[in-house]
Amino acid sequence: MLQEIQEIFDIVKQNNSLDALEVGYDLAASAFGKEETHDDGIVVAKYVRDKIERIIVPDIEDEVARVREVWGIMDTLRDNVQVTKETDLYLRILLLLAQNRDFDSYLLYLEKNRLHRDRFYLPKRKQFIKHGLIQGYQDAIDKKLKILCISMPPGTGKTTCEKFFNSAVIGWNTREFNLFFSHSSDITRMYYDGVLDICTNDQEYTWQEIFAGESITNTNAKMGQFNVGKYKPFPSLQTTSKGAENAGKVRCNGYMLIDDLIGTQEEALNIKILDKIWANTYSVDILQRMLEGCIQIIQMTRWSVHDVIGRLQRLHSGNPLMRFIAIPDIDPDTGESNFDYEIGGFSVEFFKSIAMAMDDISYRALYKNQPIEREGLLYHEEDLRRYLSLPEKQPDAILSICDVKGKGTDFMFLPVMYQYGEDYYLADCVCDDNSDYELQYAKLTDVLVRNGVQACEFESNAGGDRVAVEIEKRIREQGGSCTITTKPTETNKETRIIVNSEWVKRRVLFRDKSLYSPKDDYGIMMNWLLCYSTVGKNNHDDVPDGLANFRLYVDGMRPKLATIEAVFNPFRSRGVYAV
Repeated sequence: MLQEIQEIFDIVKQNNSLDALEVGYDLAASAFGKEETHDDGIVVAKYVRDKIERIIVPDIEDEVARVREVWGIMDTLRDNVQVTKETDLYLRILLLLAQNRDFDSYLLYLEKNRLHRDRFYLPKRKQFIKHGLIQGYQDAIDKKLKILCISMPPGTGKTTCEKFFNSAVIGWNTREFNLFFSHSSDITRMYYDGVLDICTNDQEYTWQEIFAGESITNTNAKMGQFNVGKYKPFPSLQTTSKGAENAGKVRCNGYMLIDDLIGTQEEALNIKILDKIWANTYSVDILQRMLEGCIQIIQMTRWSVHDVIGRLQRLHSGNPLMRFIAIPDIDPDTGESNFDYEIGGFSVEFFKSIAMAMDDISYRALYKNQPIEREGLLYHEEDLRRYLSLPEKQPDAILSICDVKGKGTDFMFLPVMYQYGEDYYLADCVCDDNSDYELQYAKLTDVLVRNGVQACEFESNAGGDRVAVEIEKRIREQGGSCTITTKPTETNKETRIIVNSEWVKRRVLFRDKSLYSPKDDYGIMMNWLLCYSTVGKNNHDDVPDGLANFRLYVDGMRPKLATIEAVFNPFRSRGVYAV
């Protein structure tokens, strides 16, 4: 910070009175007058904003809750045509920040005159800040990112937030020209209308107050373009769609805003179309419209690992200039909705009702941002054998294997198999990613004793031998009996899963869907089995790997008998086999 600014700022911080904060306001306004001291102005202005918020609402420490309460007071004063010294300074410092590239302050001030029930941002601010959406946009504004990718469930406000962002940058940077690119001309027209309304509708928005020295100088609804400020070769906002004739028509030196290049589910499931979107639409049509310094903001549903975001993730893994934000419907740690907005939010119950009506693969792509390659799925629902009840006789054996939990997001998986001849009924299981060792021991012991499992093999990798010793001890303490063995896994996991999958489909019977819920261990097991793909990266492969290991386990228990196998003899007449 410049020394003379720091000296005055120190005085402001020592006092913190309303008069001192007025000095801070003047100091920030002065710093914003020069680009080289702009960052100093941000520091001072944000300090003043925080302190005035604490003066207005002194008893709330949480920043998000405090800002919400401040605006409750502001709305009451506005409705009664009243103002205080504190709220007057608050609005002035907020306006100053909004004019100087602070996105959060811009969003708040832009809608200050709206009824709260009509506001877009403030009712969603808690969630948008929590999930890093506002920080992601701010870092793009500050040129700290080259690519920002965002995936959120349908209807949660990602495109509207992008419109607000677009309205800000065309006011802050009137010499830049920005381009919005989507799969459909209908989408681009809606986007154009939305941004134009934010910039011109002074009954709802304060855009014209924030950018008092700027005006819209040209609009072209047919081309989906309008310009702010002086004439430029290309206007401030341009929109175009996939398949349009873009040569010489559009260009971008500010922000390239890309929204859902995949138009239909059929496109998402066709690898040839995905290759074409990457090779032609993105790599050629979009990238050639960008000039140096252009920043990409990409929003799309994650249908496939081969979509644009998926390919960019692989190309730029670990690059700090690239950020990928993916927010699922429900927080996997708390079980709470990630989009329980104050107004127009989505509850856990709502998401569950959608999940019940939609096929699991589509739901996971749309609402959990988990791309699944349907053509590469190893297990399909129609492949699996199901049962409603066990045979009315004693099983030949009750067997199990255990894939213990390693580090990170691994699952501990133990299936309980009731053997009847050549068939294995998967009657019970543990499928849990909890890292609490005591809980792991308790669940494993309980399922083995409860089912009377006669033999169980533990994978000795990742500490499995330690777990096996503990479980054997606990089974004895409970009066149970189970032969516990350990064995390391040495073969390639992916190969092991694939080559044993047909045996699983032929020999293993799973409970009927009516006999388990999606969120219990059995339901979680079925979900991960049906989501395993031979194409792309799998988040969890413990279940298909565990079933492959079970096949190897029972094969190892069989007597090594000589067999005679019929093979086709190509040197004899057609259709004749030799033994």
